[in-house]
Amino acid sequence: MRQRRFAAAAVAGLGLVLALAACGNGDPAETAPPAPENGTNNQEPASDASLRVLFGTSGEAETRAMNDIIGQWSEQSGVPVEVVPATDFNQELAQGFAAGTPADIFYLNPEHFRNFAERGFLFAYGDQLDNVDDFLPNLTDIFTHEGRLYAVPKDMGALALAINNTAWEEAGLTDADIPTTWDELLEVAERLTTEDRVGLMLTPEFARVGPFMLQNGAWLVNEDETAATANTPEAVEALTAVQDMLATPYVGLTTDAGAGWGGEAFGRELAAMVVEGPWLMGAMAADHPDLDFRVVEMPAGPAGPGSMFFTNGWGIAAASPNQDAALDLVRFLIEPEQQLAFARAFGPIPSSIAAADEWAAEFPELVAFKDGVAYSRTFPTMTGFADVMSDFNAQLQQFGAINPQAVLDSVQGNLEAIID
Repeated sequence: MRQRRFAAAAVAGLGLVLALAACGNGDPAETAPPAPENGTNNQEPASDASLRVLFGTSGEAETRAMNDIIGQWSEQSGVPVEVVPATDFNQELAQGFAAGTPADIFYLNPEHFRNFAERGFLFAYGDQLDNVDDFLPNLTDIFTHEGRLYAVPKDMGALALAINNTAWEEAGLTDADIPTTWDELLEVAERLTTEDRVGLMLTPEFARVGPFMLQNGAWLVNEDETAATANTPEAVEALTAVQDMLATPYVGLTTDAGAGWGGEAFGRELAAMVVEGPWLMGAMAADHPDLDFRVVEMPAGPAGPGSMFFTNGWGIAAASPNQDAALDLVRFLIEPEQQLAFARAFGPIPSSIAAADEWAAEFPELVAFKDGVAYSRTFPTMTGFADVMSDFNAQLQQFGAINPQAVLDSVQGNLEAIID
């Protein structure tokens, strides 16, 4: 199958980069002093000054691609660039902010974006770009605060349903049986279940349950993140529906199967179907290269389609002494040609519409990861959300035994506390 073309490093095009930014020694914004009030640097940029780019790397393929592609811009512009693969992304970013000498450009995780923006660490450069409309609105919205676009997305990818082709065929299923509704999902899960595997396996965390909430017209917060909406009747119904699936012998949890995540369960063939993102491709190529599988879009719920997307942005420091050059480099990096070069090198899905369409034509078997972004949402970005999510996920570890209303009431109260 064509997924063989993906190197193992593709696992981090989205997944590991997000993990690097989300873990470590706390929120890097909390350990640094505030930046200038206007969020910009008053120093006159020096056209011949060097730049430093800090990023969380998945391995040699990503590091090599960053050096090669940024090196092209450096050669063309005459501006020296130091490309720094972080050992501990959070710590190194925090140290730069604390010292007042952050990297000029860095990977920007949505989880930390709002805190960074509110503390003045970021240069809001969106109004200086003429191609903002080249990106899906839900991708740029995630990096917009108080009407200002602080970063453009560097990649994207949505959750999709991965299917073991061998198990599918052995169960007598065809393309006509690909599930498009919750009922159909449970029906094919039943047909795929054997003594050695369940039809569908989920990781007990919001990042895998969230799509079902969205498919039922629910989400944790409203569109502009000014109000908590975690315990609406639609949200309770969605969690209850997933819990009802888990009560059958056809749907299970990774924790109950002794698997660390959905990809492990899928690779070990403990499950015929899992809900995962683009990082699954690299993991399968690295650890289970002979597994025959495909990915399709998530089935729709009563309110329609829904999934979760994941992204990172290109952040520019407000304290950068060379913002003009930094912005010029970002403009270069988001060109379709460069985005496609990154995609071919280590797997991230391009974030611009034009580049993503070309990518889909080149990798049609992976298009579900792209198409799902249009009807997806991602984690809320308000400061303090990481703690709310940690508590929510802890409760979901016993998904089969929880009271959905009580759990979502708890999440609602925690969200209201940080929104207030």
